[in-house]
Amino acid sequence: MGEMVESQPLILQLTDCFTGRQAALRIDPADRQIALGQLLNKYLWPCPADGLLRDGVIHADSLLTLQALQDLVYRCDDRGGLTGMFDGIVFRQGERPVELGEQPVIQDARAGGAEVALIDLIIDRANVGYHRNWPGFHRRRWANDPDFFANFVHAALEEAYGPAGAEAVLRLDSGERRLQFLKALGRRIWRSDFENYSRFIGDKLMFKTGDETVRNIAAGSGGICTEKVQALKFLTDHYGLPSEYLIAGDNARDPAPVNRLREMLTTFDFRFAKRYMRYWQHTALLYQVEGLGGLDGLDNSDSWPVLVDATNGNIPFLFIQGQEAEQLLGYTEKTAVSVRMVEAEENYYYHRIPQDVPENLFFILEGWLTDTDMVQVFENELGLYLSAEFYVTPLPYRNEREYQRLRREYLDICRRAGFSGEVNREWTLDSPLGRQLAAAHPPVAPKVLAAQDHLLQRYNEWDKPGHDAGLVVIRLAPRR
Repeated sequence: MGEMVESQPLILQLTDCFTGRQAALRIDPADRQIALGQLLNKYLWPCPADGLLRDGVIHADSLLTLQALQDLVYRCDDRGGLTGMFDGIVFRQGERPVELGEQPVIQDARAGGAEVALIDLIIDRANVGYHRNWPGFHRRRWANDPDFFANFVHAALEEAYGPAGAEAVLRLDSGERRLQFLKALGRRIWRSDFENYSRFIGDKLMFKTGDETVRNIAAGSGGICTEKVQALKFLTDHYGLPSEYLIAGDNARDPAPVNRLREMLTTFDFRFAKRYMRYWQHTALLYQVEGLGGLDGLDNSDSWPVLVDATNGNIPFLFIQGQEAEQLLGYTEKTAVSVRMVEAEENYYYHRIPQDVPENLFFILEGWLTDTDMVQVFENELGLYLSAEFYVTPLPYRNEREYQRLRREYLDICRRAGFSGEVNREWTLDSPLGRQLAAAHPPVAPKVLAAQDHLLQRYNEWDKPGHDAGLVVIRLAPRR
């Protein structure tokens, strides 16, 4: 290591070991002699965002990542304030742990073509567990950018009811207005793309929280069911609409195996668990809307049940109320929602469940699995994009024989289902169905094409090196 130059910029770089989220801060050169705990208290502990930006400590692009890292390192209270570090957090430089009272090593590095002094720290959460105060977490994330989220809500209401109607609905002073508010937000989220392409472009987040999904939707993209359901709950929590997560799955009619699902979330052992895992193939929300109770013959006179499924993709917008909602959830005779997957129709059964199960599932997907992006695209077979008309998925292959085998499998699926399908050896939409997709959904095509490099890099890391990749485009039959 070369001799340190005192005038060199001093950079503190923080990287989460599981998610790969990374933030870099330009810190005071005078802090090169202080201990790790002091550094964290000064730069990672709740720092005002405007102060960090004003002082040139961090770029605006990295600020959201820094705030995400704070939520992985520190506990928060019910009001969203940070209260202290999670037990079990370890900071490492390489494989060497660094104690809070120890001065971290500074090394020479280059950033943007310039020589810098670097404090490179890895946040190791292997011994932490996945505890989170969800109400406080949502309050904290809202408080990070309240104007942005309030504007998103107002725009959704204006789109549904016009400027005057939006102001009236936003008062939320009756059951009917609360119902209108919920329906407008649910439909706005449903209208966004059901997609995985955004895992491989932009910030390349492997799995998004509710607030991150709202930002992604506002930018013209979307998410999958587990992200969209969190987005809707994040928004409606702020406005005081009580709700709970539901889980659902194909042919999952029997009561949800709560203890078995909890065990899998504790052990991460998913072997021989296919019959249990189908219960959380899908998620939705159940709201209790006050001021509409006593209708439709329901016993509860204080609230009105509303099941909201804002997934899109292969599921129509569901806004199911009253006895219909209760029937879906099995209070009387349990019924199902018919869902058209790529090849076949499936019957999805919805279940109420203790909230620790879906909450811990979301936290695992967000903060603990190193291959969430690959699982969603390939193992869960969600591809890169799914709408009522089109399904687009990557086709990784290592040689001609493998490509031809996969090509035959996809074309057989299309033949059995009566769909039109194309299997392209290259990552291109320059084909008849690809051009139809681009014409029908102009913003989608360039995002799918832009996903190639990072997806192929991730797939080679996940499976083995040496893959190439093409694209499969399927034109689906009209949805019933």
